[in-house]
Amino acid sequence: MRRRPRVEVVSQTVNDKQESKKTALRALRRSGITDLSSEATRDISPALNGLLADVFALYLKTKNFHWHMSGSHFRDYYLLLDEHGDQLYATTDPIAERVRKIGGITLRSIGQIARTQRIADNDAEYVEPRDMLAELRDDNLRLTSAMREVHNTCDDYHDVATASLREVWIDETEQRTWFLYEVLHQPPGSNICA
Repeated sequence: MRRRPRVEVVSQTVNDKQESKKTALRALRRSGITDLSSEATRDISPALNGLLADVFALYLKTKNFHWHMSGSHFRDYYLLLDEHGDQLYATTDPIAERVRKIGGITLRSIGQIARTQRIADNDAEYVEPRDMLAELRDDNLRLTSAMREVHNTCDDYHDVATASLREVWIDETEQRTWFLYEVLHQPPGSNICA
């Protein structure tokens, strides 16, 4: 058995590394958009699209409850839900643009949102104000959970840009949940009617 000279082995390893880099660069040039792998785009894009559908669904539900609010705390709740709706809507474009930046295709229609969303609609003719707030609190909790799942997917592929956007939106969603919780919270022994 003949041994290869050490120089040849080192040369082959260097050549393999160079070839691997060339292959990666060719793939990058083909996509022309990102250095993330096609697998990352394949997995992150639908996760973001699911999140986008949920944000649109929660936005519309929040505005629905905002438009149909009534009762003794009308003004406070009306303004709170208007602020929450604005905050939700402000996340939609960055989510969709992130899908495009990584080479994916984003949602195209209301129908696609309806097929993709995990946040349930509420088409009831009348909902008690406290029930509206409780439902929105629970939906914001679900949205936080969905955002954490997307964050984990991004971490799997080292997509720090998408993950860092999620971190800000998780904080905003937790703040909406907290506000809704505090509005609904009644200290023990309290007669306060919200």
